[in-house]
Amino acid sequence: MPARLFLDTVDPWINWDWLSTHVPYVWAALEQHIVLTVIAVAAGLIISLPLGVAAQRSGAIRLPVLGAFGGFYTIPSLALFALLVPFTGIATTTTAEIPLIGYNVLILIRNVVVGLDAVPRDVIDAADGMGYRPMVRLLRVELPLALPAIFAGLRVATVSTIGLITITAVIGLGGLGQLINQGLIESFHTPLVVATVLSIALALVADVSLAGCQRYALPWARQA
Repeated sequence: MPARLFLDTVDPWINWDWLSTHVPYVWAALEQHIVLTVIAVAAGLIISLPLGVAAQRSGAIRLPVLGAFGGFYTIPSLALFALLVPFTGIATTTTAEIPLIGYNVLILIRNVVVGLDAVPRDVIDAADGMGYRPMVRLLRVELPLALPAIFAGLRVATVSTIGLITITAVIGLGGLGQLINQGLIESFHTPLVVATVLSIALALVADVSLAGCQRYALPWARQA
């Protein structure tokens, strides 16, 4: 019997029959991907704002904070998952989110610090002269002027998180990463292609949405 050639079996890039019967499965993976992204970015922003403000105010805090999260950022995500599994369990949101949030915090803290550093000194002096207390000045003057840098960091963090989440498929989560993993294991193009396209589309939609939010939040920049 002649050997079967590899090219004898053609796997189409999209098997529409498979896709039509697995729409709920694909949709569930997309929903999980979105939920993991929102949790990671929102938690990262909540942590990074006060830390970023404190780091910008004090050089004694800035170096340790940036150094600690910079060191965290250098740890490969797979190694972090392996270290966390004995403590937080496998296929748990906690195991997935700790590395994702840690990576986001470094990006966002740096942008908070850069944004606040860029606030003109004469604007701060004018706010002080008008009687603004430090907290009110921060909320009503400094943070609004730092928003362009903060939004830039938020967009980078969101897009990078959408890509990183696919790696959590190794612990049983991963959202669209589960489909990519399935396609690789089974040498089946359809789930791999569908998940890749949806990941790219999700990143683009998130980036454009945040750009729209930035434009809405900064009316003075829009008028310029």
